[in-house]
Amino acid sequence: MHVEEWLMAIPPVWICVIVGVVIGVESLGIPLPGEVVLVSAALLSAQHVVDPLWVGACASAGAIIGDSIGYAIGRKGGQPLFDRLARRFPKHFGPAHIAKAEKAFDRWGMWAVFFGRFIALLRILAGPLAGALRMPYWRFLIANVLGGITWAGGTTAVIYYLGMVADRWLKGFSWVGLVVAVLFGCFTTLYIKRRAGRVVTEAGEPVAQRSISVTSSE
Repeated sequence: MHVEEWLMAIPPVWICVIVGVVIGVESLGIPLPGEVVLVSAALLSAQHVVDPLWVGACASAGAIIGDSIGYAIGRKGGQPLFDRLARRFPKHFGPAHIAKAEKAFDRWGMWAVFFGRFIALLRILAGPLAGALRMPYWRFLIANVLGGITWAGGTTAVIYYLGMVADRWLKGFSWVGLVVAVLFGCFTTLYIKRRAGRVVTEAGEPVAQRSISVTSSE
């Protein structure tokens, strides 16, 4: 069953709860489809199944709280934590992924936390890695709150208004137009993600495995 169809089968209040929980758990460092769930819920809000304000609020709360807990876990666990995660989730926490994320943090600092919310790799790693690298919490918190609200609220708003506009246009439009619009949206999203990924790649070159420093300045 598609995520959107699954969400339609549950009460609106639980849709918001699920959005917040999934995004929060993903932000802890556990690979989950947080972005897919958020987009699906935002599409349902455009169909008046659920209130978009609550979707955005719960998604933002999940992102901020999850990242903060991830920061605490990373600060306490350090390098051994990432060694265990690498064994359990090699596709997400392998040495190359960690090294690339570390390079991004070295280059961008707290901005890596902010922009990391828009990039799949850093969205999972940002909280734990910031804690393990001993980033001052006040800096992390500012970037975390701004990034979480911008990503969650912005995504919800954009998908909601695009859905509303598409619904009005497609009342007198063909299914061909729908397919073209969906393909255009997918192409644009993939292009933006690819560009963002290049920024992370450039920041991480050359990628080399190194231990996480737990003695960085406070």
